Amino acid sequence: MNELAELSVSAGARIVEKIVQSRATLEAATLIGKGKVAELAEAVREGGVDVVIFDRDLSPTQQRNLEKAAGCKVIDRTQLILDIFASRARTREGRLQVELAQLNYLLPRLAGRGVEMSRLGGGIGTRGPGETQLETDRRRISRRIKKLEDDLESVRAGRALHRKRRSAVPLATVALAGYTNAGKSTLFNRLTESAVLADARMFATLDPTVRPVTLPSNRRVLASDTVGFIRNLPTTLVKAFRATLEEVTEASLVLHVVDMSSPAAAGHVEHVSKVLAEIGASGIPQILVLNKIDRIPEGDSTAEVAARRLIAAAGLAAETRAVAISALTGTGAAELLRAIDETVPLDPVTRENFRIPAGDGATLAMLHQFGRVLEARYSGEWCHVVAEIPESLKRRLKAHRKQEP
Repeated sequence: MNELAELSVSAGARIVEKIVQSRATLEAATLIGKGKVAELAEAVREGGVDVVIFDRDLSPTQQRNLEKAAGCKVIDRTQLILDIFASRARTREGRLQVELAQLNYLLPRLAGRGVEMSRLGGGIGTRGPGETQLETDRRRISRRIKKLEDDLESVRAGRALHRKRRSAVPLATVALAGYTNAGKSTLFNRLTESAVLADARMFATLDPTVRPVTLPSNRRVLASDTVGFIRNLPTTLVKAFRATLEEVTEASLVLHVVDMSSPAAAGHVEHVSKVLAEIGASGIPQILVLNKIDRIPEGDSTAEVAARRLIAAAGLAAETRAVAISALTGTGAAELLRAIDETVPLDPVTRENFRIPAGDGATLAMLHQFGRVLEARYSGEWCHVVAEIPESLKRRLKAHRKQEP
């Protein structure tokens, strides 16, 4: 309930009252039963409430019945999160992702909406209510969903191309992941000396940002700030943000950022670990970043003891590496950079022979820029090169490697 209240405040609401019900079975018509509906309606009248927000997903019928009984707008957790995402989206990709999720949520809820169907935005529905209008709305929304999916597939292909280009450079990628409002963007700014938006509101960051970071060994890596996770993240959003989440799956290291000042820190870690496993990122090396230690009262257990307790409570492996830090004040930042330096895989240099088309200037330039060319010999339409190159560049140019006889 506290998390739902925080989400609501992030969306611009003012909390008037919280109501909790525990029952053995869910009421099909209203979810909460007649007595609780009457209590809810009374609270709406006394508090001058404009909207009621449920922590569970509501069926279209339940939503309609509750609105009729309460006399005000009723939304569920998914719709609240979609509204927050819609207000946070800034880039074209973010807007596409949010619109796709909204339409997938709206499509099964068109039936029975009555007059509202003729008032849908974006030019959908202009002839009034009725079965014909319903079918028209469904058809237009389905066409729009298909168009958005095609556009997002192009975005996904573009991101894959960018990752492919980055892989040509011997730079590993470090992805910041964690529960929403754990302080990822503040930490990102601290590590990269950037100025991306860092807001205390939930889901302040929707679009991933990539910046270089110089480690203590003078190696450079790329840091990627990603969207935050949350309990029961709507499946429509997981699907829509697939292109963004792939930034995590392609990383060499995941910085799992957790808010140590939160009473639910262990649950947050457990949930993020579950999502990482679902998107195929559980096998990537991980550092648990215990953020916001400046908010922990003095006299509490040391950061090391707190880390062990958190790792055990979240069900993580006992050898999980943890670093305590305050992204706001900079405490522990140097230790975190050393931990990243020690954990990110090294890029050993090997001597390789290549057979490259003489006209392929881009590949030849790449060898000169990121490797050490020892010999270059032209023979007809081919250029034979002997060079010392990093392992990452070797994988990138495997098609040009000259096999030993």
